[in-house]
Amino acid sequence: MATSDSPGGPPAMGAAFLLTQLGTHCASKFAERVQAIGLTPPQVGILGLIARAPGQSQQSVATTLGLLPSRLVAFVDDLEDQGLVERVRSSKDRRNYALELTTAGKRKLAEIGRVGAEHEKDICGVLSESERAELIATLRRLANDQGLIAGVHPGFRSLNRARGAEAS
Repeated sequence: MATSDSPGGPPAMGAAFLLTQLGTHCASKFAERVQAIGLTPPQVGILGLIARAPGQSQQSVATTLGLLPSRLVAFVDDLEDQGLVERVRSSKDRRNYALELTTAGKRKLAEIGRVGAEHEKDICGVLSESERAELIATLRRLANDQGLIAGVHPGFRSLNRARGAEAS
């Protein structure tokens, strides 16, 4: 529970509020940055997941992200239309398609990496290297305790509700 910074004053902002405040700010700034390179944050997340484990089925990616398979299909269609992802018949199960990054997708991922590094520098530039490392370790510990999947934004689950959500 947050306590007041001064007797009789309003309650101080607790860690959970500050994490939400900063997280919302960071997400908004990141969305602006990736929009400048023609992507949305969900598309970035999907490209990253495919890059970390190429050849996954659409079903597997949907499950990892907590997306309905039909919602993932729309995202993959968009990424395929941009020439960033391709569906390849799975060699393990001919009924499934494996998702792979194209050469253009790999180039786009490198561009995302540059944008991400710039974003990190802008957001965390005030911290020393040791402070940043300590912050990352603390945030990982909190994320693990909350059962979050490393590298997967929990916002994907909310995309199951409305198609227009990924544009924001």
